[in-house]
Amino acid sequence: MIIKNINHDCSYQTEKIALTFFPLEKLNEGDNVVIITALENGTVSADVKLCSKTLSKKRILKQNEDIAHAISLLLYEALSELTHFKPPWGILYGVRPARLMHSRVEKFGKEKALELFRSDLTDEKKIALAFEVMERENKIISLSRDDSFSLYVSIPFCPSRCSYCSFVSHSIENAGDLIQPYVNLLCKELEEIGSIAQMLNLNLETIYFGGGTPTTLSASQLDEVLSAVERSFDLSNLRELTVEAGRPDTITEEKLNSLLNHNVQRISINAQSFNDEVLKAIGRKHSVKQTLDAFELAKKLGFKNINTDLIAGLNTDSLESFENSVDTAISLGAQSVTVHNLSLKSGAYLVTENEYFDTARKLETSFMIDFAYQKLKSKGYNPYYMYRQSKSLGNLENTGYAKEGFECLYNIFMMDETHSVFAAGAGAVTKLKKGSYNNIERIYNYKYPYEYINNFEEVIARKQQIIDYYNL
Repeated sequence: MIIKNINHDCSYQTEKIALTFFPLEKLNEGDNVVIITALENGTVSADVKLCSKTLSKKRILKQNEDIAHAISLLLYEALSELTHFKPPWGILYGVRPARLMHSRVEKFGKEKALELFRSDLTDEKKIALAFEVMERENKIISLSRDDSFSLYVSIPFCPSRCSYCSFVSHSIENAGDLIQPYVNLLCKELEEIGSIAQMLNLNLETIYFGGGTPTTLSASQLDEVLSAVERSFDLSNLRELTVEAGRPDTITEEKLNSLLNHNVQRISINAQSFNDEVLKAIGRKHSVKQTLDAFELAKKLGFKNINTDLIAGLNTDSLESFENSVDTAISLGAQSVTVHNLSLKSGAYLVTENEYFDTARKLETSFMIDFAYQKLKSKGYNPYYMYRQSKSLGNLENTGYAKEGFECLYNIFMMDETHSVFAAGAGAVTKLKKGSYNNIERIYNYKYPYEYINNFEEVIARKQQIIDYYNL
């Protein structure tokens, strides 16, 4: 995709709009997509070539009109007309629509905020969703104090790698011998972080074990890591402890009992789909029955806060099949259901003209997302957090739904960047924030388990930056 910008400095905006329509195209490679935007004598223009089709649009700027906004609107209109597809979030490309809604409401009031979203060509249903999520998020955000922080623990291992996965995770087939050395060092890093948190008199609000699949660890390894958390941190004010049980084929009674013994209140058993053919197509390597059995086992043992994840737009899935997945999640009594929109992988970008103009899959995925909202709302689940990914199918959103009182606090604190999140393990990123100070500083751990193990002294040394940040 080639993008040329003439007589203006809005290249960031034009690239974002272009990638909204063509998320898998690589910038400055190939000539299937050529976009030229220009500003000349008070007129903005957009000329687009998409394979054999071309379209040109222009209009005169209004007095004091923002140039970046005008060019974004014109390019969006041109691409919509050419592709016969209107991304529902309009020209918005941020990760956190609810946070944007909050800032606009706070600055301009509700009506003006809604008007601004409309001026960005956002669909009315998405505007309403952003406002609803904002209201629910704000109730949780208000729980955070100036000295609050959360803890993220990365377990970057899975039984196998799913075809859609973009996370830093290793299959145990390829990295099984790294797990115990990784656990040993992870416990040491948790001890270091804990000592820093106590020295700074910080208050731990939530803990989240993610990955990967944390229950790839054995019951004894889970016990090791959770015990390290208990030794290292003051948990007296802890509001929530979540462990992503994740893949149903990793869940055993012994592991679940290990979690219960450490007061894990919330787990996630991630179905992704309740269709065996779809699971097979995405390389999930577990059956629907295993998911159903894992749910029943967890409920039998006493877990009262279980989330499940579903993905809209999966390969070979249909609207009818997805609707069944939503209905099944509800029938299982999940307290929360997180509906993800498929995030596309960069390696398989479009190569034929027909694929550029075929909107069927995007529209079907949109119907899936809409069905999930309507059905879950009707059954007492409310959207409480939301985020967007740049390479998602149809430029849609990922939304967490929960019954009243079962919202995942960590998800909100993390997505809103409410307070610091100290992170341990491979691929983990510590985000530092003090009070109402909006500047976020990041401390990166090494990405892969072998890097984390081989460079562990540097991992620990970087934690000094936490102390430096809070002592400024």
